[in-house]
Amino acid sequence: MNNKQFILRQLAWIALCVLPCLAQADTSNPNEIRLATSLDLQGQSKGLGIGMLNGLEAALRDKQVGTKQIKLLSENDNYSPAKAVEAVNKLLSQDVFAFVGNVGTPTAAAILPLLAEKKIPAIGFFTGADLLRDNQEGVINYRASYGQEVKAVVDEAFKNGYSSDAICAYVQDDAYGLAGLKGLKDVLTDKQGVDYISEGLDKIFQQQDEDASRNGLGPVGFYKRNSLIVRSAYDSIKAWEAKQGKPCKFVVTVGSYESVARFISYAQSKQEPWVYSAVSFTGADNLLQQLAKFGVKDRVVMTQVVPALESSLPIVKDAKAALGDNLGYVSLEGYIVGRMLLKALDDVVAAGKDLSRENVVAALRGQQFDLGGLPLDFSNDNQGSDLVITTALVNNKWAPVDSATWKGWSK
Repeated sequence: MNNKQFILRQLAWIALCVLPCLAQADTSNPNEIRLATSLDLQGQSKGLGIGMLNGLEAALRDKQVGTKQIKLLSENDNYSPAKAVEAVNKLLSQDVFAFVGNVGTPTAAAILPLLAEKKIPAIGFFTGADLLRDNQEGVINYRASYGQEVKAVVDEAFKNGYSSDAICAYVQDDAYGLAGLKGLKDVLTDKQGVDYISEGLDKIFQQQDEDASRNGLGPVGFYKRNSLIVRSAYDSIKAWEAKQGKPCKFVVTVGSYESVARFISYAQSKQEPWVYSAVSFTGADNLLQQLAKFGVKDRVVMTQVVPALESSLPIVKDAKAALGDNLGYVSLEGYIVGRMLLKALDDVVAAGKDLSRENVVAALRGQQFDLGGLPLDFSNDNQGSDLVITTALVNNKWAPVDSATWKGWSK
């Protein structure tokens, strides 16, 4: 081997071995602010993850804060707590400044301790669960809670003639579904003559084992996360009706879009005269598609935690311009969350402060401000918006619900 061949071989060895090792050893970049998100991009709830990611990317694309470029990293977690932990650990190894817009309650429960340990902020996660609303350090929420959503729609049902003992529920058997169910119990707490319902709900909450059987204990039907089997949940509600001798008339659902649509379709095939509600996490855009697929045309209400897509607010107009055909209720929330974080980053730089995690969180906590016509208030807690809008399924669209709509369903 001559000297030239030896040198070329040594250079090749360096390129193959040394440089990759160096790259793995130092992933930091002083010219970037790396934000990260873990969401379902491939599983049964991928519509939610893709929608949130579209919104975040539209808000943060090509944005710069001071001299630093924003970079958004994302990983798929299939709406699985175990995969979420894996995804978040992978992202944490890449010098991440903050996590933003993660999707899901059970996944959030799994990864929040990891973020807290490393003092990484959790900003605008796509969940209304109470576990992010204990005013804990480093957690900033945009959206209203599930309790607020359930209260809004059940109160509206009460105003339109539905009694407390006619309320049932269909929920996902995990932290997400139980969070919505807790909201339902809170609504019923002050109602007369329904102590037996609260007792049934308490029995459900007492089942701590993740694999516990919660069906048959109250006016609730449970289904397993990432499962599309709805019959056992339906049977649980029917068993409750038979036991109490009182029919269910209004079903609060807290689940994923395909499962909720399948349940409604199945119940309608059984000629049930029920009216159904869904919380915003179900995914308004994907739920519409699934309801149309199963031939469901009415008797469904849904709470939204973002302004109407037809709103004239500047934030909605900006989102529409940035997202185009990808504008929907979920992507709008992602866009709002991205803009909210971007404002905090800009405010820190404008104030001449160090661009630290603590300063960015402080730029939101305790503050009140207008985000493109959308008021956000963090003065009393770590949740910026209390907005809850009730919509109804009309002509395969979500339209404002009114008393005439409710009266039509009661016939």
